Amino acid sequence: MRFGFDIDDTLINLREYAFQLYQRKLGREVAIDLFHALNRVEIHELFGLSDKEGSDMWNSVLDELYYTDCPVYPGAVELLQQLDREGHEIFYITARPAEHGENTKTWLKHQGFPVHNERFYCGMKDAEKVHIIEDLQLDYYFDDKPAVVDTLSHGLLKVMVKDQSYNRHVELPRIKQWADLQELIQKELK
Repeated sequence: MRFGFDIDDTLINLREYAFQLYQRKLGREVAIDLFHALNRVEIHELFGLSDKEGSDMWNSVLDELYYTDCPVYPGAVELLQQLDREGHEIFYITARPAEHGENTKTWLKHQGFPVHNERFYCGMKDAEKVHIIEDLQLDYYFDDKPAVVDTLSHGLLKVMVKDQSYNRHVELPRIKQWADLQELIQKELK
């Protein structure tokens, strides 16, 4: 089978890591409850930043966000390793800027994710991402972003959303813990 995965906030907890980094960089304490109540992907409004200031802040810390200690969601590495061992094809499709592609692959491998260069796609906008996912003829696709999963929720592709505060309105199968998905996939593969 062919499995496709977004990276940020699907396999790794990037937003919450960014939230903690912003607190340190800006010297401001913000309650974690406010973060978990956000109904949009962007986190800058919690720190009183405008959209422009938030974009500038995000872009100024990308290397620190992407390549340091951002935590992997529990069970994600183990699940993908298992799928790889069983001979399934794993594709990574991320909208991270293209210039971060090689370093992202290296970072993922260092975390233990099975990465095959020919199955790694990086540096596209959401609409392009949807076309790549469709062209790959995946069996399953996992993402957190409503703009992507809403567009894909048709046809034979099984789309699952990684649970986040900003996507709770999306009515698709929801992944809260990666360990739970192992059982679901094993049932479907039998």
